Amino acid sequence: MLNIVGFSGSPRRPSKTRTLVEAATDAISTIVPAQSIIFDLVDLGPSIGTACRLEDLDGKALTLAERIQQADILVVGSPIYKASYAGMFKHFFDLLPPESLRDKLVCLTATGGSHRHALAIEQHMRPLFAFFCAVSLPTVIFASDDDFDNGSLHSANVRDRLRAAASEARRLASSVTLASAGSRVILGETAASPKSLFVPKHPEREGIST
Repeated sequence: MLNIVGFSGSPRRPSKTRTLVEAATDAISTIVPAQSIIFDLVDLGPSIGTACRLEDLDGKALTLAERIQQADILVVGSPIYKASYAGMFKHFFDLLPPESLRDKLVCLTATGGSHRHALAIEQHMRPLFAFFCAVSLPTVIFASDDDFDNGSLHSANVRDRLRAAASEARRLASSVTLASAGSRVILGETAASPKSLFVPKHPEREGIST
């Protein structure tokens, strides 16, 4: 059974972004045998705001980072502000080793006040996960405020795109090297050696220098 991890990059909970990530996760898990779990940006806690390297995160945030690296399929979502993803959403992924998401399937979702923001997924989110050598699904899902009613997703068009993305995930899941075949996350290390939790191929690129 595969492992699906959803991650909502909204600074709020509940949020429309969380609702969309849940809908995408449910759509995929309905037709792909998998177990799923969903996290929010707020689950990372306060350490994400001051972390410059992965090992700067506290234990709870490190556990979340481990779960994401162990996933076979990621469902990620971010609110779009001024035509780009949320800063803390990007900051979290800046902390991950460059090789940590290689070959993972990624379903890209985003929300925004209007469809003027829809291209931000292709302009910003897809290149981000291409850097990690992840496999982003061809179909992306954007939902504007008009696609929700009292916090619930009601758009037939968005539902159609969710089904299309789920079908792509099912087809691609058998053709990529899944993380479950050999996770890059090394668990069970002692607290005295936090840097050994993750083994990137390019350790000199692990930190944030700019």
